[in-house]
Amino acid sequence: MTPQAITSKRDLRKAQPLWAGSPRSSVIARKTPRTRRYDVVIVGAGISGALMANALADGKRSLLVIDRRGPVQGSSLASTAMIQHEIDVPLFELSRIIGKSRAERVWRRSVQAVEGLKTLADGLGISCQFEEKKTLYLAGDAYGARALQEEKEARTEAGLKAHYLDAADLGQSFGIDRRAAIVSDSSASTNPAQMTAGFLRDARKRGCEIVAGVEITDLHAGDEVVLATSTGHLLLARHVIFCTGYEFLKSLANKDHRIISTWAIASRPGLKLPVWLTEFLVWEGADPYLYFRTTPDGRLVAGGEDENSPDAYLSEDKRTAKGRIIAEKVADLLHCAIGTPDYVWSAGFGSTETGLPMIGEVPGLKNVHAVMGYGGNGFTFSKIAAEIIPAMINGRPDPDAALFPFR
Repeated sequence: MTPQAITSKRDLRKAQPLWAGSPRSSVIARKTPRTRRYDVVIVGAGISGALMANALADGKRSLLVIDRRGPVQGSSLASTAMIQHEIDVPLFELSRIIGKSRAERVWRRSVQAVEGLKTLADGLGISCQFEEKKTLYLAGDAYGARALQEEKEARTEAGLKAHYLDAADLGQSFGIDRRAAIVSDSSASTNPAQMTAGFLRDARKRGCEIVAGVEITDLHAGDEVVLATSTGHLLLARHVIFCTGYEFLKSLANKDHRIISTWAIASRPGLKLPVWLTEFLVWEGADPYLYFRTTPDGRLVAGGEDENSPDAYLSEDKRTAKGRIIAEKVADLLHCAIGTPDYVWSAGFGSTETGLPMIGEVPGLKNVHAVMGYGGNGFTFSKIAAEIIPAMINGRPDPDAALFPFR
């Protein structure tokens, strides 16, 4: 593999997201590694790398997190941070693709991941605006009332709480004109920059070294993995974990893993919105789907208008147009004025046909692990990955590891 070709290299986002410059989002990082040999090297200092470091930092193993940018400067900063247990592919449909038992296990594990994030953030005392939320999933052009009824039944059979609303109930309780909806628990929202930084700072306290501005340009896998860096040095590691988000490993590029463009907005603070919205995340069974939530200071954060394109988000004209469309769609749905957003940004994200990530040891590369294809569940799947891969490294395989294979 030639230098500069280990992972795809791309601008992960365009324009400043709401979270840029958040207080308590900085992390101290070195310019060069202290040594050349580590037990574990984690490539990527976003939310997946931060959670991975948090899980592996035990004060005993030597641990390095390395990023070509800097901590919290990639895709995590562009997230709307709607931490959902619901994944992009509904449970009833996922059951048809991978089997009922496996699909139910995926969804239950997703619920556990959201709960685990809360427990972890609370336990570490991370101040990141973490709020438990309910989810309102609206019928749309992809999944109508009949599909949502089937979805509600599938979730109930899986032991997941879900309440079905018909058009009359939805209108009465939420003032929304749609044919149906599902209300569920076990979701949350956060400030993604503050949460990511909090996990990295905690890992650093427990001996994890963090290096910024250095790129991994080549590797040789084996009992000890050899990594070449952009500074001309070699690093040795017993295990390497690529947590590079949507800059996926080129050796694993395939038709099942694709980059999609998305857009997001944040309104001015103190917006007059329906009171119930402070307790809910909202998204819809449409293609592309709209999703939104509020922040503690009364902003509306919304996203959508996705395009199956790896670079459409780079267009400034599209960013302006998409931001306007998103604001108009939310205003129409909630019957309120959104106004001109304070922030409009865009990004690319990775997805798969099943909506599931790929987690584990990279095929053909011994002791090289990776996490790819988060879809709309970056924080949730990052938590699952930070349980599966450390268990594998510690010699205690996670029973759900086979649910997220490389395909």
